[in-house]
Amino acid sequence: MCTHITEQAAIVGSAKGPDGWMTVDTATVYYDHPYHAPLEHSLNIDLVNASEGAGSRVALELSAESARALVRAIHAALEQGADAHGG
Repeated sequence: MCTHITEQAAIVGSAKGPDGWMTVDTATVYYDHPYHAPLEHSLNIDLVNASEGAGSRVALELSAESARALVRAIHAALEQGADAHGG
């Protein structure tokens, strides 16, 4: 059964897709059936430039354990970066 659990965040950054680098301004995060990963459910993250549409997206499908590890790594890198460079 599809969960339809979806969150969106406005972001500022770039991502590298099949056609090279692109500006991204929206992250859509959802917990549902993956398209490709061999999992029953996954945490899926789509990074897009809203003006270019979903066809130019960069997508991730992660196991719950992998998603939690990624969150921990992001927090650790941000904290270390703030300590090293201020802010």
